[in-house]
Amino acid sequence: MSEVKLSAETRTEFGKGAARRIRRENKVPGVLYGHGTEPVHLALPGHELLLALRTPNVLISLDIDGKASELAIPKATQRDPLKGFLEHVDLLLVKRGEKVTVEIPVQTEGELAPGGNLLEHVLTALPVEAEATHIPQHVTISVEGLAAGASVHAKDVKLPSGVSLAVDEDAVVLQVLQAQAEEAAEGAEGEGEGVAEA
Repeated sequence: MSEVKLSAETRTEFGKGAARRIRRENKVPGVLYGHGTEPVHLALPGHELLLALRTPNVLISLDIDGKASELAIPKATQRDPLKGFLEHVDLLLVKRGEKVTVEIPVQTEGELAPGGNLLEHVLTALPVEAEATHIPQHVTISVEGLAAGASVHAKDVKLPSGVSLAVDEDAVVLQVLQAQAEEAAEGAEGEGEGVAEA
C-alpha cells in the first residue's frame, strides 16, 4: 500500500468566503477527525492532494504545521459539479496496526463464455476490514468461462492475508446476464402485431 506525505496547515477561518480564499491559493479545505479527538480544520496542497486521491483508500502521512505527523485515509470528498475541482475533503485519523472498514474497487479479468452475454457489476466496490497501513488497492475476480445465470458472491472473492469481508458473504458481487432477453421480447412484440394485422 502506498503512503503519501502531505504538508498541511491548520485553519481558523471558516465559511464560504474563507474556503474560496483557500482555493484561490491552490489549496483545499479539509477536516481531520477520529479516535474521539476534536476535529482539526486544515488547508491542504491542492495538486498533491488530487494526485494522492487517484489511489483508492490512499494512506496519507500529514505533516501539520511542521509538527509530528498523523496518519489518515480519505473518508469523503466534495467536488465542484461543473468544473470537477476539489472543494473539500474529510480525512479519518488512523493508527498503524488499527483495523478500518473501507470499500475497495472490484476489477475483473478473463473472458465470459461465448454467447454475447453481459457482465453486471452489482458491487463496484467491496466493503472489507483491513489494517489501516495494509489496505489493498483493489480485488481482482476472474470471470473466465462464466455463462448466463452465473454469479460471484462475496465469499468467492479471494482476499489478501489479513483482510476480511465487511459485507454479507452471500452478497452478489458480479452476475452474468443473458443478452438475448431483449431480442426475444422484440420478437414477441412483432408476432403480436402480425396477429393483430391478420
